[in-house]
Amino acid sequence: MAGSMRGVYTNLTEIRRNVFREVAKVCYAMGDDPSKTDSDIDDAFDELPFKILPGDVATYRESVFLERAIIGERIRLAMGLPLQGVERPARISDGFKEAETADLAYYEPPLINVIKFACNTCKDNVYEVTNACQGCLAHPCREICPKNAISFVDKRAFIDQGACIHCGMCAKTCPYQAIHHHVRPCAAACGMNAIGSDDHGRADIDYEKCVSCGQCLVNCPFGAIADKSQIAQVIWAIHSGQEVIAAVAPSFVGQFGGKGNVGKLREAFKLLGFSGVEEVALGADLCAMQEAEDFLEEVPDKLPFMGTSCCPAWSVMAKREFPEHANCVSMALTPMTLTARMIRAQHPNAKIVFVGPCAAKKLEAMRRSVRSEVDFVLTFEEMAGMMDARDIDYLSLEDDNKSDFDVASTDGRNFAVAGGVANAVVNAIHRRYPDRVVNVVNAEGLDECRKMMKDAVKGKYPGYLIEGMACPGGCVAGAGTLVAINKSAAAVKRYAKKSPHLNATENSYRMLLPMLEKGFTKEDEDLEVAESREAQEPKR
Repeated sequence: MAGSMRGVYTNLTEIRRNVFREVAKVCYAMGDDPSKTDSDIDDAFDELPFKILPGDVATYRESVFLERAIIGERIRLAMGLPLQGVERPARISDGFKEAETADLAYYEPPLINVIKFACNTCKDNVYEVTNACQGCLAHPCREICPKNAISFVDKRAFIDQGACIHCGMCAKTCPYQAIHHHVRPCAAACGMNAIGSDDHGRADIDYEKCVSCGQCLVNCPFGAIADKSQIAQVIWAIHSGQEVIAAVAPSFVGQFGGKGNVGKLREAFKLLGFSGVEEVALGADLCAMQEAEDFLEEVPDKLPFMGTSCCPAWSVMAKREFPEHANCVSMALTPMTLTARMIRAQHPNAKIVFVGPCAAKKLEAMRRSVRSEVDFVLTFEEMAGMMDARDIDYLSLEDDNKSDFDVASTDGRNFAVAGGVANAVVNAIHRRYPDRVVNVVNAEGLDECRKMMKDAVKGKYPGYLIEGMACPGGCVAGAGTLVAINKSAAAVKRYAKKSPHLNATENSYRMLLPMLEKGFTKEDEDLEVAESREAQEPKR
């Protein structure tokens, strides 16, 4: 079942976080000790697989050499570098100097990568008879099979895989549930049906379909899928003396421990070298107001329904698969971009780092029309690695219990939870038109989002506001989160209630919205699908 590992601290969790920590350590060491040469840095990166997996005995796989080769690929991705493979001799650090010199701020596509030799070649869409088969007298599995693919051998059912059409009728009719449907876990988690198999049976991503939601990488039990990181680029910017400001998504609550702890959060980011930190829920308020305005102006007179815009994976999916209704997805700027624009207005030369739960935000930031706003994107998990690298004990940090982000509303902070975006938009509408009836439908997970969009196109939701979230549970379930989804959702809701403002329209920066919208046109919005595809497809 997709998502079954979420919130469970596994060996894979530990490996990912160890990789982020050690890469961050090396990058911080570059600035802490100016005497280090390029050769010293290259050596430090090349030694990391041995540091992360010491000894000569394999821990997780059949060979310690294979384990270290896989770790080496994960290290390169964490450095923002492309995969190398094992078909030629190469150092982990290959390309790092060039990337540093070029101040490489964006990844070489693709963002999401399959480490081929780490893949378990899981069976995908295969029905097999298990030992639970009793060889019963009725033989319902054989009788119902439309292709006569089932026979009985030694009084047990046997499925001819060459004849099987994977209809699943046998599994449904077996009274002992003795027929198991094998599905590749990464493919089961992919709501875009973007994962198939290569010639060797290994997972293969169709980048024409992929929207970088990241659900595959957190659902692969073998850790064969990983995304690129910008840990190194962020630390370079800090060490260069530039003003580096973090914009933190509202789902941060509880991710690093505690119950909100804005004072601790600020202190942690200060210790990491950031110049400041702002709450992206501020941009969520402005996004809600934009979408409320769009809805009032266009639904139902100009548009049959309107979809929310803040989740980039949902937005790209809807526009890509339903191009004739692409204009039904709001062209409101996302909370990330709106917050970045606000920061940019006050700090024009700063490097802006979005810190949040989402892999798809990395893809959004790679779009040409967003690059001037957001310089880097880090997940909470990557940020935790940076904290570990600096030996920051989050819970022990000073917190006056008074410090808070004092601008964003309860509704803006609840953007992080499924249903929160639509609720914020409806509340903003009702502040102007209390009697206006706004029907809402929402979906979580791209499979369900697609079904919702199909129904909307067919006319099932006339005049509705529809909310799409790529991750089941909302942003709190993003691929870069650290804690169980239910715990994170509860923590966000508690934190949201602390705001002195209930509604997005109470945001003190609302008057800046017309200025922040300038320069972003419908043409930019129309390029979302094309730019996202360009930023994801591998270079040939």
